[in-house]
Amino acid sequence: MADRYVPHAFSDIDAHPDPARLVGVLHRLRAEPFFTSYKQRVLDLLRAGPGRRFLDVGAGTGDAARRLAAATGAEVTACDLSAVMCGEMRGQGLRRVVVADARHLPFRNGTFDGVFADRVLQHTEDPEGVLAGMLRVVRPGGRIVVCDPDTGTQVLAIDDHELAARVLALRGRAGFRHGTFARRVPGLLAGHGLEEVRVEARTLLVRDPAPADAVTGVRDWAGAFADRGQLRREEARRFDALVDAALREDRFLYAVTYFLTSATLPALNGAAGP
Repeated sequence: MADRYVPHAFSDIDAHPDPARLVGVLHRLRAEPFFTSYKQRVLDLLRAGPGRRFLDVGAGTGDAARRLAAATGAEVTACDLSAVMCGEMRGQGLRRVVVADARHLPFRNGTFDGVFADRVLQHTEDPEGVLAGMLRVVRPGGRIVVCDPDTGTQVLAIDDHELAARVLALRGRAGFRHGTFARRVPGLLAGHGLEEVRVEARTLLVRDPAPADAVTGVRDWAGAFADRGQLRREEARRFDALVDAALREDRFLYAVTYFLTSATLPALNGAAGP
């Protein structure tokens, strides 16, 4: 199963040997209760309404953009660096879809009433540049909402805690370009002069075998790192055996915390926000 795990896969989806597999991953995640819950909170924090315009950066399969438009009557544009993902969104019925680098969004300053990015900044080469690009296209008084997991909060309960820590550290480096960027977002937004900077923490907790595979892919990790010479093969086999034993005996636990950060751009001349 280790051939399913590609380092930084979501950083360059179109270069992946099987991008359709990544599309399938996103479709599976949208059915998981944890993801459904926090993604709805992301949309709520935008304070959307009819006639307002919003931008979904790194929109993936476009599920959030469709949901926001349907629930609020807002006009939602979806952009993604991946042509594959943009094709998927168009195939799912989204009309406002743009292939774009989020650092150089093809929109005028202040075009949107709000912008959001879900599990995007962690995968980018220049997350601060992406954040600045997002802020540029939001009007004064508009909203920004960003959500990412922080890989520094990962925990994994198997019987060899040292081996678990090593594999988690490898995953933090191999799976995400900036896995701890989420903790910096509130301070960066405050530094840009935004108001109402708020942070909410949501912890993904996995204990059962089916979500362990569907959500984390934990059984793929060690084998992939062994293939790349980052673990000895016997260590990878031991890790897999320990994971299987923990799942079988109801002792498995994986957790990681997501940070949802929302803020408002200062209004001009006392103009009202969204």
